[in-house]
Amino acid sequence: MELRHLEHFVAVAEQKHFTRAAEAMSISQSGLSASIRALERELRASLFVRNTRSVELTEAGRALLCEGRRTLAAAEAAKDAVAAVQGLLRGHLTVGLEQCLGVVDVPALLAKFRSAYPGVEIEVRQAGSTPMLDELASGRLDVAFVATAGDPVDGLDLRPLSRESMVLVCAPDHRLAKASGVTLDDLAGESFVDFDPTWGARAISDSAFTTAGVAHPVTIEVNDVHTLLALVAHDLGVALVPERIAAKRGDHVTVSLAPGTASDWQVSVAVPTGPAASLAADALIGMLPTTAVHA
Repeated sequence: MELRHLEHFVAVAEQKHFTRAAEAMSISQSGLSASIRALERELRASLFVRNTRSVELTEAGRALLCEGRRTLAAAEAAKDAVAAVQGLLRGHLTVGLEQCLGVVDVPALLAKFRSAYPGVEIEVRQAGSTPMLDELASGRLDVAFVATAGDPVDGLDLRPLSRESMVLVCAPDHRLAKASGVTLDDLAGESFVDFDPTWGARAISDSAFTTAGVAHPVTIEVNDVHTLLALVAHDLGVALVPERIAAKRGDHVTVSLAPGTASDWQVSVAVPTGPAASLAADALIGMLPTTAVHA
């Protein structure tokens, strides 16, 4: 099986369109189609269901996609290993980043990395931590800065950068504004402002309320910290957020939670384990302050 055939297959699977995939791979559409047909002949299986507007993976195609990504990531890691022996670092580094983590100055870190390793092409994707963990496991990301409760994830190495408690934020005239040690039962009947379900802080909140058996109706969902705090300050809902977010400037009030109410919010730098691990990712992590990473 040729790696270029796998690369073409993954491109079509991700683009769901032969023309767009051909453009992304800078080859002719006829050449791409021939490559896919060659792969299907070798595997003796149809990989795509084709129609006039798009293509969809068959069951065989879905099975190949995950392993194909891992194979390509391992092949890239092998190239990097040879380059490292020769004193070079080359290739491609794909970095994932959840918004508003605030622990590491990622733009400055990437600028430092690019200055040290100009032969490495850097790609950055911003998304919630939940899908980024999946992309790390499948080889679509090399490294990611994520927020979780700190639980182990199969196939990934999560190296903590910081850990802090969740707190309640509410309006100054809210009934709980002067309380302390608030429990989730105290929040029964409240409406909530919260982040997208893929964000680490939202996942921690959802899990805490589910475990406690208390309703958590999110009536306003946002993708921006400052908007969340402004909505809370105007008494349009309350929210559970990490201390770091609650400390941002605004007219809201911060209220502590009772111990054990919710898991801590942990920011980590995450990388795949095993052969998919990237030397470029290791080099990037090596540029973090030594006090930041707790291996």
